[in-house]
Amino acid sequence: MRVRDWQDILDDVVESNADAGQWRAVGGDRASGIGEDLYLGHPSAGVFQLKTYAKNPFEVQGVGSQVARKIDDELEPLFPDRGAGGFGVQQPVEDEDEAEAVAGKLESVLEAHADAPTTPDALFEDVMDAMDSPAYGPMEFDQYDRPEQMDDLADTFEEAEELLEAEFDDVVEEDVDRGFY
Repeated sequence: MRVRDWQDILDDVVESNADAGQWRAVGGDRASGIGEDLYLGHPSAGVFQLKTYAKNPFEVQGVGSQVARKIDDELEPLFPDRGAGGFGVQQPVEDEDEAEAVAGKLESVLEAHADAPTTPDALFEDVMDAMDSPAYGPMEFDQYDRPEQMDDLADTFEEAEELLEAEFDDVVEEDVDRGFY
């Protein structure tokens, strides 16, 4: 297992060419210390674990790794199905022309959903498609605690958890000044 910068892990997710709408995620507070844990999973692209924290409102630091090559029968129930909250990984637009094209697609999607009966899941999926999101899907996230599945995933990937935790502690120690001045 190779521990890398969290952005490199997201690049792997984006470049995986996996079916964008089949990703699922579970996230929440770290078991100890500052920051968040996040597991991103795809049936064929694998499971990725990230540990991050907001150094300031404009900068996020963290580490991550691929912890499984696919979601098997044991991991399947630990990731949410449709009906949970949603997440999406998005790449920035390249230029003004692309921004206008994406805005036009989004406008069409919103008009279509405003004129017809729809569901929140259908709107979310159509918006992600219009934005050509490389990864999106349902997400179980608790910003104040840890979803039950987080502990089960941490137990399943215990060795990876310990290694990532040690690497993440080094990142935090380098960046965070403790106490007041």
